[in-house]
Amino acid sequence: MGRLTTHVLDTARGKPAAGVKIMLYRVSGNSHRKIAEVVTNADGRTDAPLLEGTALAAGSYELVFCAGAYLRETGQAGEGVLFLDEIPIRFGVPDAGQHYHVPLLISPFAYSTYRGS
Repeated sequence: MGRLTTHVLDTARGKPAAGVKIMLYRVSGNSHRKIAEVVTNADGRTDAPLLEGTALAAGSYELVFCAGAYLRETGQAGEGVLFLDEIPIRFGVPDAGQHYHVPLLISPFAYSTYRGS
């Protein structure tokens, strides 16, 4: 059974990023349809998969991580314009029967992602 999961790690503080709001969109051409909105727990993870089973279909998706609000709440950013605010990650799901894990590693001035396990 396929599923989509994520987590967020704060590389500047060396710990999971708790309280990060994440929105998941299904992308089709120029259309974005929000299909989930979650907040990371104390371990920087979501309490359940974002999608699983028949809810996960092959196609394009986008995760939007509200990093700016998290960076402000943790004292790593001020109230002015941020270098990183909302971080979109668009990715494809070619086989809905697989597990897709899309983690985000953040700091006030950099981020990275990869296909995890």
